[in-house]
Amino acid sequence: MPKLDELLVAIAALVESGQSNQMSLTVVTGGAVITGRLAPEAMWRKRVSEVLTDSADLGEFSTLFDTPARKDGPPTYLHFHVARILQGTVGIPETGGMYRVAIEDVSAWTMGDFSYSDH
Repeated sequence: MPKLDELLVAIAALVESGQSNQMSLTVVTGGAVITGRLAPEAMWRKRVSEVLTDSADLGEFSTLFDTPARKDGPPTYLHFHVARILQGTVGIPETGGMYRVAIEDVSAWTMGDFSYSDH
């Protein structure tokens, strides 16, 4: 098992403890660049559940996200909302999405989120 970045784990733990969704972060994982704001897992799960509940085709999956977040040990995932995958000069999706990234899969990161421009 790879050694986790202690600073990134501490940032994730602080987001979890403060129940804040204001920390902006950009990560590289599996060759993708994801940029957005971190959210506590419970808040992230609630929002994903709401989106799925509103879907005619995916509503049955919403209950999977209603289960409480695991509380034992340090965080092992980053939960992004209002996030985009950066691809060239475009952010996908343009309005931002919900992403869950394993901390052990992050190969690089920086504070803040990156903007993109079509110009």
